[in-house]
Amino acid sequence: RTEFALKEIMSSGGAEDDIPQAERKTVTDFCYLLDKSKQLFNGLRDLPQYGQKQWQSYFGRTFDVYTKLWKFQQQHRQVLDNRYGLKRWQIGEIASKIGQLYYHYYLRTSETSYLNEAFSFYSAIRQRSYYSQVNKEDRPELVVKKLRYYARFIVVCLLLNKMDVVKDLVKELSDEIEDYTHRFNTEDQVEWNLVLQEVAAFIEADPVMVLNDDNTIVITSNRLSETGAPLLEQGMIVGQLALADALIIGNCNNQVKFSELTIDMFRMLQALEREPMNLASQMNKPGMQASSESTEKPARRENPHKYLLYKPTFSQLYTFLAASFKELPANSVLLIYLSATGVFPSGRSDSEGPYDFGGVLTNSNRDIINGDAIHKRNQSYKEMHCLHPGDLYPFTRKPLFIIVDSSNSVAYKNFTNLFGQPLVCLLSPTAYPKALQDQSQRGSLFTLFLNNPLMAFLFVSGLSSMRRGLWEKCQDYLRKINRDIAQLLTHSRSIDQSFLQFFGDEFLRLLLTRFIFCSATMRMHKIFRETRNYPESYPQLPRDETVENPHLQKHILELASILDVRNVFLENTLDDY
Repeated sequence: RTEFALKEIMSSGGAEDDIPQAERKTVTDFCYLLDKSKQLFNGLRDLPQYGQKQWQSYFGRTFDVYTKLWKFQQQHRQVLDNRYGLKRWQIGEIASKIGQLYYHYYLRTSETSYLNEAFSFYSAIRQRSYYSQVNKEDRPELVVKKLRYYARFIVVCLLLNKMDVVKDLVKELSDEIEDYTHRFNTEDQVEWNLVLQEVAAFIEADPVMVLNDDNTIVITSNRLSETGAPLLEQGMIVGQLALADALIIGNCNNQVKFSELTIDMFRMLQALEREPMNLASQMNKPGMQASSESTEKPARRENPHKYLLYKPTFSQLYTFLAASFKELPANSVLLIYLSATGVFPSGRSDSEGPYDFGGVLTNSNRDIINGDAIHKRNQSYKEMHCLHPGDLYPFTRKPLFIIVDSSNSVAYKNFTNLFGQPLVCLLSPTAYPKALQDQSQRGSLFTLFLNNPLMAFLFVSGLSSMRRGLWEKCQDYLRKINRDIAQLLTHSRSIDQSFLQFFGDEFLRLLLTRFIFCSATMRMHKIFRETRNYPESYPQLPRDETVENPHLQKHILELASILDVRNVFLENTLDDY
């Protein structure tokens, strides 16, 4: 390709002899770097998606070549313009590839700092209008590159909660799609319009708006901040385990999604990340300072590593599980989050083993008809992509923390701890009161409680908007509730030790306190009156010391009073049991 490019350049730029040797070498070197970068970038697709070691050296080499390529085109821009005919969209393509590399580095490492780097590059492409001339060329494939750039930029902005930028990008993308389909009459018009619909639904998934005094929307972040998890206090005896790896699995019918990320998966991944920091706090020019140092692994990994699995088949899920299990360091925890349709047992079974209570469906194959409850006429046939509690037994050889958000979450109550390692399952309600059911498309209420408990509390209290000042006051009060829940757990005399073993990790501590807050709130709420409306856990929590503790109930009523929604909750809850 380099020779072909050079011949084209020579024929268009005059006789070969007229081109100085140094300029000819510049073009040759650029063509070599461009070819090498494309070759390495395409090779990334062949790397295994699981495992944390094999990909790093290859990613490092790819980064190095792109860094050289970027600096080279900056230093020799005039020669490349005159002799190579370098177009602005080609510079945009290089920047876009670097943005993609940073984004994939985030996916591989779970380090949110790399999202900021991706944002810098994508942002610079837009600010410098690298793709602006594409529409003048009669080449639909170039316009598709531009549209894909927009879609990728939107994903990064969503993950960074830059909702104002997302709204601007959606408007620009909408105009670009309209222009593209008008000019080229292509078959992919429906697909691109679906992209717009998906992102619009994703932006509007939050059921409550927090408003500034001028009625602009406050963007709230739900990643772990320094004041997020309740601190461990003197006298709290907890385990030293650390959350090292997580599998976030999503397969819910009709749930809002964007780019293979359901709203539940999106919320859970943020609950397992710290607030991002810039890798390079000082940059001369934002977005155009790719450096090979950036690819080095941070000295201490701030976030647990995670795999995002959208509709995985059973074999894919087991492969990723086995890889996580194999690479789990000593004194570490593997978390499995399942947000998926329930699979119920068909008919009565003589035995009550770990495969007789159904489970959750991780991949909807062609046998499945829309609907949550899946029954098979042939009782001897079990759904292939159903993940049963028994499927996870081999992985309980190491500390395992499971969250199941499903209409058949209770299947995981029938767990057995075969190996004596710490094991906890947090299980969603299997049904919600009818007044709340129509909200399921915008994400599960249970997962919302684990991600943003105040928003979930406001939603079940019938509130859809809130002033910033009151929101912050309630957040402060919720932090106090979390501290008290932490004390209830660690001072309980009858609690299963597994809960305490996990309580030393900040992420798991926050999930456990939010789970108890969620459960206590639902038990006190007037419309949550059936047992199936309440979250459960394995092992069971001592109710009187946690989810039905009078001290905690008093706090919840106090929070309701601040919001003027006390009438939604039962005053004398203990009398009802």
